Order: sequence, then C-alpha cells, then structure tokens
Amino acid sequence: MREIVTLETNAREMLVDITESVRGVVERSRVANGVVSLYAQGATAAIMIQENWDDSVQTDVVNFLGKLIPRGVWLHDAQDGNGDAHLKAGLVGPSETIPLIDGKLGLSTWQNIFFCEFDGPRRDRNVVCTIVQA
Repeated sequence: MREIVTLETNAREMLVDITESVRGVVERSRVANGVVSLYAQGATAAIMIQENWDDSVQTDVVNFLGKLIPRGVWLHDAQDGNGDAHLKAGLVGPSETIPLIDGKLGLSTWQNIFFCEFDGPRRDRNVVCTIVQA
C-alpha cells in the first residue's frame, strides 16, 4: 500500500511532527507486521526520527545544522540561494524505515517522525508512505 502525506510548512527551517499522519496511514492499511518506508519528496527536505518530549530537540537540530552548514556561502547559492538547504537535506537523508509490530509503529516511547523543512515556507510538501507486509 502507498499513500502520500501532504503538509504545509511556515518557516524556512523547521521540523514538523508527522507521526499521527503516518499512524493514520498504518491504520488504513490494516497491515499487522511489516515495514513503513517514508520518503520526503524534494531536494531540500528530509525525514528524521527524533525525540518529541518538548520543542528543544527540534530547535537544537535546526540550530546545529545551521552552525554546521551556514547559509550564503555555497556555490549553488548563485542559482537560487538555497545551497545550505540542499546540503542539510542530503546530510539528514530523505527516508526512514520503521517496523510495524502488531499493527503499530515500532517507535519507542520518546521517538516521533519528523519532516525536516530546509527551504520553506512551502504550501505543498509530500511524504510518500509505503507499507510492505511481512
């Protein structure tokens, strides 16, 4: 089964918790055991599994990547000013795979799924959710 999760972002760089949207896809699939593959479409976006106890970890991720890969110093900036966004997306990566265990996401208590926006705001971002039964 495959379904597209569509979302909107409202900042240039942010992490958006998509865990509940993915849970909805899992429920509709009725697959008990298998895997969920998540893929962020777009060269300036990524998928990350991270803690969601409070917003500090999300803020820390954005701040860390900003220090590691600063804005405005890359060759690609001459084309469209988002060289840093491409590098951040490549470093984090466009996909994650999560096990399905008895019809539920195999995440730990503190893990959530985040769409990482590095070149927003965007009105129409897509995450491809593919569910494969074991």
